[in-house]
Amino acid sequence: MARKSNEETKKKGLGRGLGKGLEALFEESPQVQENEEVHNLSLDEIRPNPYQPRKTFDQKSLKELAESIKENGVFQPIIVRKSVNGYEIIAGERRYRASGLAKKETIPAIIRDFDEAQMMEVAVLENLQREDLTPLEEAQAYETLQKNLGLTQEEVSKRLGKSRPYIANYLRLLTLPQKTKRLLQHGELSMGQARTLLGLKNKDEIDSLAKKVVKEGITVRQLESLVNRMNEKDSLQPKQKKIKKSAFIKASETQLAGKFGTSVNITENKKGKGHLAIDFSSTEELNRILDLLGINLDK
Repeated sequence: MARKSNEETKKKGLGRGLGKGLEALFEESPQVQENEEVHNLSLDEIRPNPYQPRKTFDQKSLKELAESIKENGVFQPIIVRKSVNGYEIIAGERRYRASGLAKKETIPAIIRDFDEAQMMEVAVLENLQREDLTPLEEAQAYETLQKNLGLTQEEVSKRLGKSRPYIANYLRLLTLPQKTKRLLQHGELSMGQARTLLGLKNKDEIDSLAKKVVKEGITVRQLESLVNRMNEKDSLQPKQKKIKKSAFIKASETQLAGKFGTSVNITENKKGKGHLAIDFSSTEELNRILDLLGINLDK
């Protein structure tokens, strides 16, 4: 009974601030409304919701659903809206994808009239209710609502039935560097580990520390202690004043990066002495750069 109560509470929270049209999408068995009918639409006419926050779908569960559809068909119609060229999915993208895997040509669908704002909200809400999103996808969904609907964090939290700190914590994940984001997206890092990494003062160390966390299986509590020690060590080190790069140095970096096809960094001290660094990611790339410089180590 407790589980059922929690699910009901979750639905009520997610439905807060929504109109009846949106709430109807999250009923266990949405009924065909008055003057509506179920259409058998061609899969070729249907496109996914352009605001779908979920980037990856579990292929194993899709194949299982496809096998069920082969045997029994699609019991619950998907919800679509008419677009300029065919239809766009409002709810039911898993059924649509599985039907394609099952080699079905048509799918039962209910056509409803939704605007852009409702499409965005439904895309987020449907996935949140089913807990299908990774932490990063959830964060990107909140950012989409903010940017495209012009909402504040407070307004997003009210519309989705979440607390403002909850929304803020997810949005902070978007400030992680790309390599760490990939680890989070693929489930190698947990939400707790990612949030702890954000507490690192030296942001340049996040990627290397994230890699260490995954490799050594460091827990959130262990990571908190490690981040605190690294922050204390960083605060004790004298901070070096950055020397602003001249327009000539910046232009030189750009020209060299274009020539070598990789990142180039030039640093210069107050005495006019400098350092030139050319990045490469493999032995093959190093050999390519050496060829461009006219250096042949075989001779």
